[in-house]
Amino acid sequence: MSTYVAGEQESDAVTAAAEVAERGMRICVDRLVRDADDKLAADATVASYLDVLRALEARGLAAGADLSVRPTAIGLGLADGTQIALDRAHALGDRAAAVGATVTFDMQDHHTVDDTLALFHALRDDHPDTGVAVQARLYRTESDCRDLAGAGSRVRLCKGAYEEPSSIAFQRPDEVDRSFVRCTKVLLAGEGHPMFATHDTRLTEITGSLAARFRREQGSFEFQIAYGVRPDEQARLLRAGETVRVWIPYGPDWTGYVAQRVAGRPTRTLGSTLRRWRDRPAGGLT
Repeated sequence: MSTYVAGEQESDAVTAAAEVAERGMRICVDRLVRDADDKLAADATVASYLDVLRALEARGLAAGADLSVRPTAIGLGLADGTQIALDRAHALGDRAAAVGATVTFDMQDHHTVDDTLALFHALRDDHPDTGVAVQARLYRTESDCRDLAGAGSRVRLCKGAYEEPSSIAFQRPDEVDRSFVRCTKVLLAGEGHPMFATHDTRLTEITGSLAARFRREQGSFEFQIAYGVRPDEQARLLRAGETVRVWIPYGPDWTGYVAQRVAGRPTRTLGSTLRRWRDRPAGGLT
């Protein structure tokens, strides 16, 4: 069975990153952890990312790597959370810049969108290569893409995994797909570096066709696919000369993420996945 999570420890993420880089793809690491309930928890998340950066640098893998950071994991949900998260984001951004890496903010449910975008803009003042994710599921995202598609921007477009009310979000899969395509057009027409996070082959093919229509050179955008998901699609895109980045999750709060992935593969059960994780050899689930 495919590995969906690199492991619980920083060393697991680095091992997975080395394997991904060996296959010619770029890397993005994301720590799976609960929302910070105090500053110490936020600091622990930052420390974990810094450990990963140090280890990546030691192996010659830091340049071009990306840290995918959930704002509430670095304190956004706390009292005075905007400043707490920004201080910790600066610590990550400064260190990432020193080794040639970048930071991209994950997008969570609709309650956090405005605060996440504000955090993104604030960090980008000092680190222009900071990225942010947006979710095609939300009605507002096409407009957000127009605002974000300026020169030098890094925007990760995904479908969105959060259940949202019909008052603010598309509900049917076909509606989400059409929104993804509309947002793709906006980003490709802009001057930034779009990052298309999907393993849906139909959408990647549409994106490739649109990139040609907008006269986008390969390398001026990228595809992102989650670790352990559709290795055939990863290989196909790589053979076609596209830039492919693999999103590598690691960390202690992995069960919900694994459950989500298993839900998309009905031939597997969550119980068997968790048993294989529990009994895994050192280095992760295989």
